[in-house]
Amino acid sequence: MTEEPEYTEAGVPSFDYVRDRIENRIATAAGAGELPAEAAETASLDEQMAERARVAKDKLAEIRRSLHPEQPPA
Repeated sequence: MTEEPEYTEAGVPSFDYVRDRIENRIATAAGAGELPAEAAETASLDEQMAERARVAKDKLAEIRRSLHPEQPPA
């Protein structure tokens, strides 16, 4: 089976070529709409992880102070 060319000799695009281009544009547009939503979720997760790390560091410093009250904080 021979593959159908994208354009005819007269320069007219084939139906399959036009359909593929439209489907690609739809997929690109849908993906572009999903990316900002996912980026917002990722930013929120990054903020949560940073907050947990800060709280953990503060708690560790508190525990160290309670074990060695005579030493100044580092």
